[in-house]
Amino acid sequence: MIKVLTPDRLRAAVRPSAGPPPLPTRRGRVFDAVLALFLVFVGARYVVSAAGPGGWRGLMPLVPLVPLPLALRRRFPLAVLWTVLPAALLVRHQSQDIAYTAGVVVIIAAYSAAAYGRRPRLMLLGLPAATATLVVLFDDAQLPSFPNAVIAVLVLIPVFAVAYELRMWRGRVAEGRERLSALEREQLAALQRAVEHERARIARELHDVVTHNVSMMTIQAGAARKILDTAPDKAREAMAAVETGGRAAMTELRHVMGLLTIDSETGDDPAATADLSPQPGLGRLDALVEGVRQAGLTVGLTVTGERRAVPPGIELAAYRVVQEALTNTVKHAGGAAAEVAVEYATGHLRVEITDTGGRPTGAAATGNGRGLIGLRERLAVYGGTLHTGPRPRGGYRVKALIPLETS
Repeated sequence: MIKVLTPDRLRAAVRPSAGPPPLPTRRGRVFDAVLALFLVFVGARYVVSAAGPGGWRGLMPLVPLVPLPLALRRRFPLAVLWTVLPAALLVRHQSQDIAYTAGVVVIIAAYSAAAYGRRPRLMLLGLPAATATLVVLFDDAQLPSFPNAVIAVLVLIPVFAVAYELRMWRGRVAEGRERLSALEREQLAALQRAVEHERARIARELHDVVTHNVSMMTIQAGAARKILDTAPDKAREAMAAVETGGRAAMTELRHVMGLLTIDSETGDDPAATADLSPQPGLGRLDALVEGVRQAGLTVGLTVTGERRAVPPGIELAAYRVVQEALTNTVKHAGGAAAEVAVEYATGHLRVEITDTGGRPTGAAATGNGRGLIGLRERLAVYGGTLHTGPRPRGGYRVKALIPLETS
């Protein structure tokens, strides 16, 4: 099936999907781990400074653990936020510097929840909670005294984070463009496959039309030549059959070739294509069998079951099965008698053509085996099967089973 490149597909190609969040890249995981370890290091230094001679007290040992969840901020952003908030509130009384460090951790966790969270309700609850936590942490705010070695790093962290996010955004844009290009290439490939399939279908149509009618005409013309002097009346009948077969071939050829010129010459105008004859179906089997009889082949036609409406494509496929089978009988079993049986069963349509066997004619050398291959492809479209092979008592059998919908 051809995938049409619609505006909706274009928008879907250049924006992230609404499904589960994509797994963070290796560079993203490394960046988050380094950021978390750096803030752990900063918190540990403040703990050491605040402990003084009296050693650690209260919840100070927990301070370095507060930033650790940031290592998973892209994978589980909301869980990280709700883990960081109570932890930050627990350590806020240890010192002013520790409170500010915890505030930085809360800001990063809140940003991650807004940027990567996929559950709107939890995110709407988390952001006000983060705001309230920051108000508590920065109560009686004073400019914190950072060590000189840390100030430069604290200045560079936001710059580096913004630059990194900008780079990731550019990567996503490039990925969206590549996805769009892939969609265009996919559409072109699908169109090419559709053209090839259409060409193959038309080739099968031409094969069916030309092979059957020309084979009949060749045999009838040869018979007329042989009896022209001894039985001129029968020779005239044979030549009339040749003319009838030629007209039938030209009618079907015009129909098949009209499929190639509809778009370019008529612009899909229904009025311009109304004069095309319909595709042959089961209703034209009598005429087909009669034409083969005029070529000298004894053919019987039997239709069993209750006739009912059949999709045109299935009717055409069934007609082509009979046409190809009788054509092969004329070519490869001269002098044989053939029988065509059509059965309308409850869940399928059965078409079976058998012959008694005979001698190959001169037209047998022109076969290439493509007719039966084309028939199998036709039937496969409708879930049908084709069985061919010699009969135990001589002759040949072609049997097609095509499923039908039951009402």
